[in-house]
Amino acid sequence: MPKMSVLVSREELQAKTEELAKRISKDYEGKDLLLVGVLKGGFMFLSDLCRALTIDVSVDFISVSSYGNQTVSSGVVRILKDIDYDITGKHVLIVEDLIDTGLTLTYLKDLFTAKHCASVKICTILDKPSRRKVPLDVDYQGIIIPDKFVIGYGLDYAERYRNLPDVCVMEEL
Repeated sequence: MPKMSVLVSREELQAKTEELAKRISKDYEGKDLLLVGVLKGGFMFLSDLCRALTIDVSVDFISVSSYGNQTVSSGVVRILKDIDYDITGKHVLIVEDLIDTGLTLTYLKDLFTAKHCASVKICTILDKPSRRKVPLDVDYQGIIIPDKFVIGYGLDYAERYRNLPDVCVMEEL
């Protein structure tokens, strides 16, 4: 295993997730909310967030690719698996592990908005605003991190290290 250091601990992730869940539960009380998890990286955060919510929600997944096996986004977003739900008239909350350039989330927000949702908002556990290539409003912003390539808590390098409980920086790639 390569040498790595913890950037965000599991305790920090849990505390931020609970804080975000409290806000989301209050904002969507009495509304028909669909959480759309962005695969693969967002599955751990979505799971923790879903359990921390105090409101009923539906859950679906979308899988997109802009990285492949690279550490830098190609800027081209491809849908690998679309959602299954008809989202017309629903409140959609896109749940992401990490926002980097903003290209993927801008694409997804535009895609869902075109499907006549009641609303489309974004929630992320990790954010790198220093890397933005497009302006993006993050409605439920998690922890801001520096411009480092991170793994763990669902985030991978070449499909490995997703199972680490903390968000880590690899010392050598």
